[in-house]
Amino acid sequence: MENKNGLKNFYILWSTQSLSQLGSTLTEFALTLWLYEKTGSALSTAALTICTYAPYVIMSIFAGAVTDKFDKKKTMLICDVLAALGTILVFYLYKSEQLTVWHLYLINALSGLMNTVQQPASEVAYTLIVPKEYYQKTSGYQSLSRSLISIGSPLIASALYGLAGLESVIAVDIATFVIAFTALAFFIKIPAISSVEHKEEKVLTMAAEGLRFLKENPLVLYVILFMSGVNLIASAFDAVLPALIIPNPRGGNNMLGIVTSCSGIAMIFGSLIVTHMPNPKDRVKVIYSTMFFSLGIENFLLALSRNPVVWCIGQIIGWILVPVMGANQNVIMRNSVPVELQGRVYACRNTLQFFTIPIGLFLGGLMVDKICEPVMEANRSNQILSTLFGTGKGSGAALMMFILGIAGVVWCLVFRNKLKQYHYSDN
Repeated sequence: MENKNGLKNFYILWSTQSLSQLGSTLTEFALTLWLYEKTGSALSTAALTICTYAPYVIMSIFAGAVTDKFDKKKTMLICDVLAALGTILVFYLYKSEQLTVWHLYLINALSGLMNTVQQPASEVAYTLIVPKEYYQKTSGYQSLSRSLISIGSPLIASALYGLAGLESVIAVDIATFVIAFTALAFFIKIPAISSVEHKEEKVLTMAAEGLRFLKENPLVLYVILFMSGVNLIASAFDAVLPALIIPNPRGGNNMLGIVTSCSGIAMIFGSLIVTHMPNPKDRVKVIYSTMFFSLGIENFLLALSRNPVVWCIGQIIGWILVPVMGANQNVIMRNSVPVELQGRVYACRNTLQFFTIPIGLFLGGLMVDKICEPVMEANRSNQILSTLFGTGKGSGAALMMFILGIAGVVWCLVFRNKLKQYHYSDN
């Protein structure tokens, strides 16, 4: 009972921060709708995401050092306030009919920068308030909330935006911020870390310490590098999926939405699995085995089938074990990294593990448009290729899915040989 009571701070922080994240995601989606209405440009809406994501990749290493220098709770509160001020500025510009595309780019860059600082601070905060034996369970809860937000936010934002306009979405966002801010400021106690030795240290010096820790701890580094490659393949998959489904006679925009939603549904079930499953004997083996299962099966199913039911099954198989992988990586990180170093190490993780995502998105689209589709068009009379991947537009995307399946299998096997020398158990 004592340990369960010890999760009180976690439940308050997790629920209110998840609510605030939902509000922020609603605004992001609604602004995407507003921007597309104004510009009619897919590139403009993509640039909105890039402006949010770029600071996260570029500045994470330094942001983690900043996080370790200062109080975690105060850091989170300040970042929340600055991000909320950006949202309020959008509201003012919109109501005064002064809102432009460049305003959104700048404000999203500010929001992305605040998230870059807040994310490692919140990771350390969770470590400080969660008993060690509940790391896996609470990681599952965090994955569950992210899955629910990914499914619900487009539906809620679209409904609010269509019924009451952009201002209603922003109002909900501000309300959720107030709830999360109040809970964190007045109802959650986050233990302080003695950081006197960091007060005089320079940010660059502290950032280098995060990289040095990873170099001296190959298990943590190899897991991060393994996931970097997984993210490259998964983001390329995200770029290829629309090109596979939309042109297909049994596909289209609505079918793309259905297939995409299957990943969120699968992650909800995966999150529930990880909150109740026993601690594995070897968490490293779980990480590469789950990704071998996901990458090896999903890509081939989508590449070789023109059946929407199989597409949905492929998505479920590909995503249901992602929360299991994420929870096990999270436990390894929290247990392996000293809490006073976690801010900068988590930030280094963010840069090394996620910088491949924009690269994968670019390469996936480039490969389909410039290589795979032309190859399939030039060889449409080839019986083997047409039997495997179909004919017409979309067959090149199927070929690329097949290539990604091979890449995923090879990547998992290569790193299996690297990682199998390391074993990680909670005991």
